Amino acid sequence: MIKITTASHYVRKRRELAASDVSDTVRRIIADVQERGDRALRDYALKFDGIELGALEVTAEEISHAVSTVGDKYIDMLKRSAKNIREFHSRQLHEGFMFTPREGVILGQRVIPLQRVGLYVPGGTASYPSSVLMNAIPAKIAGCEDIIVTTPRPSAEILAAAKVAGVTRIFRTGGAQAVAAMAYGTESIPRVDKITGPGNAYVAEAKRQVFGHVAIDMIAGPSEILIIADKNNFPAHLAADMLAQAEHDINASAILITNSKRLALSVNSEIEVQLPKLERRDIARSSIDNNGAIIIVRNLHEAIDLANDIAPEHLEICLDDPFKWMTGIRNAGSIFIGRHSPEALGDYYAGANHTLPTMGTARFSSPLSVDDFVKRTQYIYYSEAELYRASGDIEKFAMSEGLTGHARSISVRREG
Repeated sequence: MIKITTASHYVRKRRELAASDVSDTVRRIIADVQERGDRALRDYALKFDGIELGALEVTAEEISHAVSTVGDKYIDMLKRSAKNIREFHSRQLHEGFMFTPREGVILGQRVIPLQRVGLYVPGGTASYPSSVLMNAIPAKIAGCEDIIVTTPRPSAEILAAAKVAGVTRIFRTGGAQAVAAMAYGTESIPRVDKITGPGNAYVAEAKRQVFGHVAIDMIAGPSEILIIADKNNFPAHLAADMLAQAEHDINASAILITNSKRLALSVNSEIEVQLPKLERRDIARSSIDNNGAIIIVRNLHEAIDLANDIAPEHLEICLDDPFKWMTGIRNAGSIFIGRHSPEALGDYYAGANHTLPTMGTARFSSPLSVDDFVKRTQYIYYSEAELYRASGDIEKFAMSEGLTGHARSISVRREG
């Protein structure tokens, strides 16, 4: 049974939940992959997934077969979703700049795509072709030359999504070992510049440990939804949205904030009606019982303040005049505005990215975007006359920091 409370301490407690300590195990796996490469990947596939691997890389023939297996209607659905994702993310492209503040000085910045990126796609308790589209399409728009995917069980749906999204290569490996392979390279899997994509606690910890050797998008925690709703809602709709999040994972979090006690009680009852009908009802039950909450507040301003404190991954604003209330939100990964914009719309179809900051990190981080797949470099040109003009200030600055070599690199040019 979901908890109904007037206190916010329960929600904030999620930030303090300690994940299972898997750091030592992950550290050993990473070291093993660095040492033994493909052999380690094959051993872990057998140990963790019960799969005896032949070739690690999925062939073009296998991808073509997958496309024919899923059927034209499924491919058409993927293409419509991909079109929406491209339309949204193409607007995130930035160009470099160059300017001349005065004669003899040129300054500028270049925006350069990362050459090779690695996308982790989960393949454990559920298969997520949507994650392929959401990660690969922004990378493609950014201009990345090589886009590789690692996934422990490449389903026909995942392979079809990879084909639609323009993925370059796909490998059969998962878990911390896949992250290690992409970070350091093996005989089969090339080293990448950045790793993106969600995963379990082992994947998240592996990304944390390899960061610095390779870039990462974020350390993702369990998925979460927060709904702000008033009395003018159908309880069945809100219950369905909460359960849609709860079925992801036993650690997922579904929270409703409302100023209506009657709505709170009705949603609570509706959850119990709908939950037994879910295919993943055991997972949803555990999530709802352990991490779910309905919080009753005095007014909607309090609800907005609490939402900003929680900084949820997904935030639904199911209120009259929702755009007005949205302006009060500072901290959320993705905001779903109005009563007809359920979170599942963003998961699959609308076009905005579904790889989002979790566990309160929306306070300081952003959804996955084209920006994640580019880097910026800058350039400076000074003529001899302009360097001479600036030399006194530069030498004085350098001497104030005790860096006489810096000062000398300027004065030696002035002296001829």
